[in-house]
Amino acid sequence: MAKMTLEELTTQLRAAWGDALQSVVLYGSAAADAPPPGTHCDVLVIVDRLDVARLDAASAVVRAWTDAGHPAPMTMTSEEWRRSADVFPMEYADILERHRVLHGAPPFDEVRVAAADLRWQLENQAMGKLLHLRAGVLASGGDAKRQLELLEASRAAVLVLFRSTLRLHGMPASGEPEAVVHETARVAGFDPEPYLRVVRHARGAPRLDRADVGATLASYVSGVEQLKRHLDQYSSDHPTLTT
Repeated sequence: MAKMTLEELTTQLRAAWGDALQSVVLYGSAAADAPPPGTHCDVLVIVDRLDVARLDAASAVVRAWTDAGHPAPMTMTSEEWRRSADVFPMEYADILERHRVLHGAPPFDEVRVAAADLRWQLENQAMGKLLHLRAGVLASGGDAKRQLELLEASRAAVLVLFRSTLRLHGMPASGEPEAVVHETARVAGFDPEPYLRVVRHARGAPRLDRADVGATLASYVSGVEQLKRHLDQYSSDHPTLTT
């Protein structure tokens, strides 16, 4: 079955939402000039009003989009967009830095991401990821296959943490994954090597050998622990972030 394209998604959202639709925006990794193969598409949809009838009208479009392997669009009203940067600072910072407008004129100039809000969410997410990794290590029982699956499953979320950490420091965060790993490791003080191995493994060259998985995972978890400590101690003189 053919998968829905971004152009088809936009056309069908326009038909479903009608004049309530204000903006459709692609953001994140897929908005890069040359996104990695297999990258899923994160989409922001801004409307002037939300009601159950219109949500029902858009549900078939969204179902086809998620069936194509993408997350459901983040859908909010224009008022919610303007007032929620403190609730979703990591997501907002990512959208503002890396996006491609597919429809309309999103009110990006009306929001600012506060460094304090970003730091709070980032530390919260880092602690959550650390607990998840520890639980995964316990559940793996030392089995290399399960440990490798844990590393593979955590890669995307860890890179999100790294990009947000760079933004918190006022640094560009839209580079290639290896550059993001190197810069985050430098500012937070951990070894980049286990993350580079996982990034390269995901690309298929070179693949992680099962004999090396245990040591890689140990260093990987240790790095997230150091990132959490770094965020816990971090303070910024800049109240808002530039994007």
